[in-house]
Amino acid sequence: MKADQQTTPAGLGFHMPAEWEPHEATWIGWPFHRSDWPGKIAPIPWVYGEIVRKIVPGEIVRIIVNERTERQARRLLGRVGADLSRVEFFHFPFDRGWTRDSGPLFVRRDAPPKEVAIARFRFNAWAKYPDWKRDARVPLLAARKLRLRLLPVRIGEKDFVLEGGSIEVNGAGTLVTTEECLLDPKVQVRNPGLGKEKIEGTLKANLGVENILWLGKGIAGDDTHGHIDDVCRFVNRRTVVLCQETNPRDANYQLLQENRERLEGMRLEDGSRIEAVPLPMPAPLYLDSQRLPASYANFYIANAAVLVPTFNDAQDRVAMGILAELFPDRPVVGIHAVDLVWGLGTIHCLTQQQPAL
Repeated sequence: MKADQQTTPAGLGFHMPAEWEPHEATWIGWPFHRSDWPGKIAPIPWVYGEIVRKIVPGEIVRIIVNERTERQARRLLGRVGADLSRVEFFHFPFDRGWTRDSGPLFVRRDAPPKEVAIARFRFNAWAKYPDWKRDARVPLLAARKLRLRLLPVRIGEKDFVLEGGSIEVNGAGTLVTTEECLLDPKVQVRNPGLGKEKIEGTLKANLGVENILWLGKGIAGDDTHGHIDDVCRFVNRRTVVLCQETNPRDANYQLLQENRERLEGMRLEDGSRIEAVPLPMPAPLYLDSQRLPASYANFYIANAAVLVPTFNDAQDRVAMGILAELFPDRPVVGIHAVDLVWGLGTIHCLTQQQPAL
């Protein structure tokens, strides 16, 4: 093995575990950025409070705050009945609260000496927004606070840009992503000049995967330009849920059909077929004539529950029933997300798991 390979997370024996594997903690950034939910910020902390209340029975929740928002969070969490003894507050400067994308991305080494570390990908606000420099420092600050090793992800002289919502792993060697997000040469380009081969090599070297599957596009209304966590999610090592739109006139119909056709010809890391379970889409949701990225695939798998965004839609119950059958070991809980999705993301977008050793 070359010397530079020995310094990558995979070369050091690390990999990214699957989300359903045991967590030490869940990270979130307490909402304060009013422009994330224009004219609708008031109910958002209450949604966060409900999310925290459902997570803390199974693990610690680590909340990134400033002094003012910590006081608000403590009062609100107390009012909704969340166990504050299971909540830790971290005073890190940050720009926005989408912790899946800007927060620490944890990797784990299972062989002795066992270790959890942070693979430090660069965050640049989805190659779209100007406010990202404080967010980009959060993984560094988390590593210092927790005394974890920080493993910078670089290709040549440049940091490699990646958001957590753009990738999905089964913890056994397979990763799913979209061409729209990571390969588009003109729109929201994360890593200019890098082609598929170099991007795949970087993902393999830093996330400990060996098999990368490329779907086509993400859903309509997604301002990240194709994040996978609104489209396709692993629920166990061999099974994914894959969003399906039944209305041929909807903007999502054809692109989701194409993703299904692609997945049917793909294989897991051991050469076996992937079981794909259809997950319905809610009816299109708009605010001020803007299509919002409402998707049941944006659920979060915590130790004590699976939290699913709901949209006051007839398909809410159908989606939760499908997920309840796929997660028999923990309750499936609906979280009202009609207000939350006005920020162009829901539950998975704002959470990030820290694996247990």
